Amino acid sequence: MRFNEKELVSLSRQPAERAAELGMRGPKKGDVVKKRLVKLVVNFLFYFRTDEEEPIGALLLEQCRVEREDSQTFSIAFLDEAERKYLFECDSEEQCGEWVDAIIKASYEFMRKNLIFYRTEIHRLTGKDPLEQYGISDETRFQKAVGAVRTLTPTSSPLSSPSKHGDRFIPSRAGANWSVNFHRINEIEKSHNQNRKTKDGTQQTATKPGLISPLSPPLPLADGLAYSALLKNELLGAGIEKVQDPQSEDRRLQPSTPAKRSLFSYSVSTKRALPEEDGNTVSPYSLSPVSSNSQKLLLRSPRKPTRKISKIPFKVLDAPELQDDFYLNLVDWSSLNVLSVGLGTCVYLWSACTSQVTRLCDLSVEGDSVTSVGWSERGNLVAVGTHKGYVQIWDAAAGKKLSVLEGHTARVGALAWNADQLSSGSRDRVILQRDIRAPPLQSERRLQGHRQEVCGLKWSTDHQLLASGGNDNKLLVWNHSSVLPVQQYTEHLAAVKAIAWSPHQHGLLASGGGTADRCIRFWNTLTGQPLQCTDTGSQVCNLAWSKHTNELVSTHGYSQNQILVWKYPSLTQVAKLTGHSYRVLYLAMSPDGEAIVTGAGDETLRFWNVFSKMRSTKVLFSPFLPCIYVRSLSRLWAESVSVLNLFTRIR
Repeated sequence: MRFNEKELVSLSRQPAERAAELGMRGPKKGDVVKKRLVKLVVNFLFYFRTDEEEPIGALLLEQCRVEREDSQTFSIAFLDEAERKYLFECDSEEQCGEWVDAIIKASYEFMRKNLIFYRTEIHRLTGKDPLEQYGISDETRFQKAVGAVRTLTPTSSPLSSPSKHGDRFIPSRAGANWSVNFHRINEIEKSHNQNRKTKDGTQQTATKPGLISPLSPPLPLADGLAYSALLKNELLGAGIEKVQDPQSEDRRLQPSTPAKRSLFSYSVSTKRALPEEDGNTVSPYSLSPVSSNSQKLLLRSPRKPTRKISKIPFKVLDAPELQDDFYLNLVDWSSLNVLSVGLGTCVYLWSACTSQVTRLCDLSVEGDSVTSVGWSERGNLVAVGTHKGYVQIWDAAAGKKLSVLEGHTARVGALAWNADQLSSGSRDRVILQRDIRAPPLQSERRLQGHRQEVCGLKWSTDHQLLASGGNDNKLLVWNHSSVLPVQQYTEHLAAVKAIAWSPHQHGLLASGGGTADRCIRFWNTLTGQPLQCTDTGSQVCNLAWSKHTNELVSTHGYSQNQILVWKYPSLTQVAKLTGHSYRVLYLAMSPDGEAIVTGAGDETLRFWNVFSKMRSTKVLFSPFLPCIYVRSLSRLWAESVSVLNLFTRIR
């Protein structure tokens, strides 16, 4: 099987169900056990070299057998090559059991078995197919290639007649009104859930059999009406120019004499092409594939409703001793879905998957306190800046301190990772850039350009430029080759802590100023020119761009303590969120880019759903069924083989 390399690399960066460094031995003779970072994402088992960001291979958990070889070792073998085994060595017997259970539950066969079971149970209890409203109720999609699976009994079609059988059906050709009878199809095929009223009217759906992929989400009811009206215009010359609401549409489509009319009867239509409003017929030279009435219909069809953002956080956590200090950065969210928070002298880790809290370190024995935290891009290392000017590197999974970096003479308030390079900004006005794999003095670069404390640091998405903000109201941009800033922006009137590089537009940088400035400014770092500026009315503490849409979120302090979501480049406010009673000094985004967490001096962490994925990778079939990735579902329902590009060492 061949796979698309970019898709798999992207999938490998998604939040993992499990991730750890394990000993791994390949199936070839002569292979030795090597240390590998192993990540379980959906039904793929990715493995990495411990010093690289991209996977060197992956195992697709399909038609495979997982067995424990001994108390701390398990193996994976595939049915077509049972003699070839991949061996994995764990640190403990408990860890080995957890990995075996997780891999079995992530396998293709386990997911399919559960899906069929839930669907059968729901049908048995309710008498309804839970997948029917999604246009994927074809029973054959759930049958195994070998062996039979009990299928649900389909309901008979309302259009079929139980009293008529035969190999041909010749409809009556008596005169009939095709226009009226065509409308009656809507009454027969109308789904029962279309009659239910929702609060905002956006959850009603209509399906069009034969035109929607089995994996496509249901169409909104308004779109279904527009599509139906378009067909009537083009096929029947109905002359509809405006889509009516569902209530009036139902009344208009009811035939005046429904009795004794056969849907399949036929008569010659005398209707001719409708003239335009000015009395002229449609020009034969028109380039439009549809009539003028249909063009007006499409222009007047309902637009996509505006996205609604909940004004209430979906989770609130207590964070005692969370400092109310504008110049610190005490919250960060890793790519492995773990939140790190600096509280007083300790750093705590909170798993978004399990909600477990662990204490990573306590600096009280050293007479020190935490002033900044920052995760590495791979999510396995966390850097901790301290009040005394040290930077500690910790292995989060092992809870072990790997190294201590010296060089600063005052507190370290800002940290930024770039692969294995770590940049740190301090109150001593210096930015130190070091490679954690090399001796500190050998790889150290000192960047001096600020005249006061460095409180903001961010690397660009292409890892080529570093932006720094300071209490001297300056925004500086650095590159790899110079120890002097390549660009300086001095338009801000207060400290610059909020910095964010756009992931959608190369070279676009956003920055926010403190209490005396209150502005968010945008810069083109390719030309060095300022772009736009908006006055927010309060201190700008943090900025973050959405990973999926051209929007950004800002958090604010004096005097409104609010969270704002902006659309770029129009700079219109999408949402305003309130709840913190102190300055919203800390901000981090979830690895999937949908949620953010904010922290404030009121000693709370609040989680908000502010961004949405434009191309969602999950489909939820019913309240009883789990979310499963579309990549797996395409195998579950279609039993087809994906035709993708080659990926290194993958089954």
